[in-house]
Amino acid sequence: MKDNKKIEERNFIQKIIDEDNLKGKWDNRMHTRFPPEPNGYLHIGHAKSICLNFEIAEKNNGKCNLRFDDTNPVKEENEYVQAIINDVKWLGFDWGKKPLFASDYFNQMYDYAVQLISKDRAFVCDQNSEEIKKCRGTLKKPGVESPYRKRSIDENLDLFKLMKEGQFPDGSKTLRAKIDMAHPNLNMRDPVMYRIINIPHHRTGNDWCIYPMYDWAHGIEDSIEKITHSICTLEFEDHRPLYDWYLKELEVYHPQQIEFARLNLNFTVMSKRKLKLLVDEKFVEGWDDPRMPTISGLRRRGYTANAIRTFAENVGVTKRDSVIDVVRLENALRDELNKTASRVFCVLNPLKVVITNYDQQDKEYLKAINNPEDSNRGTREIPFSKEIYIERDDFMEDPPKKFFRLSLGKEVRLKYAYFIKCNKIIKDKKGKITEIRCTYDPNTKGGNAPDGRKVKGTIHWVSAEESVKIKIKLYDRLFSKERPDRENNFLDAINPKSLQVIDDARIEPSLIKPENINYQFERIGYFKLDNKKAKSDTITFIRSVSLRDSWARLSKENKNK
Repeated sequence: MKDNKKIEERNFIQKIIDEDNLKGKWDNRMHTRFPPEPNGYLHIGHAKSICLNFEIAEKNNGKCNLRFDDTNPVKEENEYVQAIINDVKWLGFDWGKKPLFASDYFNQMYDYAVQLISKDRAFVCDQNSEEIKKCRGTLKKPGVESPYRKRSIDENLDLFKLMKEGQFPDGSKTLRAKIDMAHPNLNMRDPVMYRIINIPHHRTGNDWCIYPMYDWAHGIEDSIEKITHSICTLEFEDHRPLYDWYLKELEVYHPQQIEFARLNLNFTVMSKRKLKLLVDEKFVEGWDDPRMPTISGLRRRGYTANAIRTFAENVGVTKRDSVIDVVRLENALRDELNKTASRVFCVLNPLKVVITNYDQQDKEYLKAINNPEDSNRGTREIPFSKEIYIERDDFMEDPPKKFFRLSLGKEVRLKYAYFIKCNKIIKDKKGKITEIRCTYDPNTKGGNAPDGRKVKGTIHWVSAEESVKIKIKLYDRLFSKERPDRENNFLDAINPKSLQVIDDARIEPSLIKPENINYQFERIGYFKLDNKKAKSDTITFIRSVSLRDSWARLSKENKNK
């Protein structure tokens, strides 16, 4: 048994668990659950909850259930069930033999409801949703009891049975708990337990036409599964008294509910309703659009499970709501890919360079380092030839001071290759530069000059002849406002430049058949091979994240204006 002084305060929930174990509570057993509703795809906020529930169970030699709270057939679909299963698996977690469902317990929930009715602790109400809301009262004003509250136990039992049998239309009746309409907690003012919904369920079909409300269902589910610590987000703190009341009245196994602050990120929205709207109205390509904060979107963009888990761990677990800077998520990916991603050359906006003193017949292969952070990754050979492509932004005809790249009469270093000097500029009839002519110094192979002269600029390049034409999608943040939820209409905050498509980028030939998924395009950013098949044979890469945060600079510039 642990000594009090040695309690590991990794987060406040772990501290509670440690103190429980010291007291022998739950027989030193640990059992959590992750209970998503299958009404949409999971997002980064859910990832934090997944990591918390599964990892805290693992650290304490316990178990964690994956359980679907499928109590609303209006919004739930099998597509979402499978997507959630895939996401949790991808993050690296295991819940045992099979996932569980609230619908597994519909019969038990019904029997428990009958039990409360028999104790005169629940009644069938004929008020509609608007009437119930109107009679609920306020924080300063008590509610008004339903005129149907004094129905007899037998009448309530009969009516509830008829509700189950489908004898009443949608919205005509509910089953409500009989608690206290003057209770200071609004959630305790005779809350609805069951409503009538005549819509087929994704698992039970037409077996049921009455469905439990979340507050009624999830405590019973926790009890049946013998959960020890029912970990919820902070908005359920005011619902805990109702959770406790139901279980106490039923006299069943009673887990402990603990609340923590949900994850909020800037420059995005985390509401499933709003995310679904983005999908339905075609503002994005789908739930897995790389601009979406969904786990599937992040996965497609190039985020790794380890980066997300590291981010969740670094954010920590608190009781205080806050907004986390999305840069912290991006940095988690940068840190990992810096160590693991292979380096390659890619030119996004090609400008042809002809090296006039390089023999047309010559072709050589130069050695390049695959990852300077990991010597075990070895080297590769990249072709060098008379004609190459460089980034158009790496050349300026009339450069400003401190422009250390290529310009007329100036030298620049080609990484892993030679020094080149621009001698001539070729333009089309409209004045656009189409080609530049250079000479190279054959004595500078590898990037150093025997005479000791220095050049300040080093740029990347690809062979014009052997490079491969590819498509690149430069995804950026979907919203240009830091807090889109605070706008009158969050859609007004959509970033019109969140996607730029480049159809004629050039990549070194080693990527004709990409062996890896994640790459660093040197001097540009981290990119991932798109996992969605294109209609053509064109290789498509997605930008996962830039090399550094450019939004911080832009934000600073805007504040200084």
